[in-house]
Amino acid sequence: MTANNNTNVGAPIPVKSHSLRWRPVDIAVGAALGVVSGLIYWAASALSAWVFPLMTALLPGAASLLHGLFYFPVTMNLLIIRKPGAAVYANVVGALVEILFGNAYGLGMIILEAVIQGLCAEVVYAIFRYRRWTLSLTIAAGLLVALVYNAFLLAFFYQGVAFLSPRGLIGTVCEAISGIVFAGFVSWMLYKAIAKTGALDRFASGRRCQAR
Repeated sequence: MTANNNTNVGAPIPVKSHSLRWRPVDIAVGAALGVVSGLIYWAASALSAWVFPLMTALLPGAASLLHGLFYFPVTMNLLIIRKPGAAVYANVVGALVEILFGNAYGLGMIILEAVIQGLCAEVVYAIFRYRRWTLSLTIAAGLLVALVYNAFLLAFFYQGVAFLSPRGLIGTVCEAISGIVFAGFVSWMLYKAIAKTGALDRFASGRRCQAR
């Protein structure tokens, strides 16, 4: 009796269940993403030295529109690895790389920023047990990172700026826009572009993208 091999023709490509356990490849790729993130942060710091004062002169608080350059890799790294702690891990590696290349801020402050940004991105996906990965959640994660980062700046760097002052409100709105655009849309589009190349086939993020 011959089995019918045509029964599965046109069936959707099966996607393996997503395990939250870290693998050696996750650790290695997370470190690599962290290095890339660190280079992005270092370049953004160099850019900010002359761009931010110009934006501030035009409209105090407007420089926050580009702050997303300092944290958009957080959501992108988590979208790729999709494991608890991925955002914190890659971001701390990125902070260390940024310091290695040169940074005006101290080690402790940079590491603290990296951990806070990573945790803010993680908490949104953790609510869904790291099993739901959508553009809307990525935007929500980017927005949360932005708002907490804005509060961090007001607390440690802009102590003379009141939250309800014109400068404080403009900065907060611009920060939120930056988080939505860079850590939300840009991170999502970069992840999708990388996944379509097949570079993420060993990850659940790549397999799900290819199956759709």
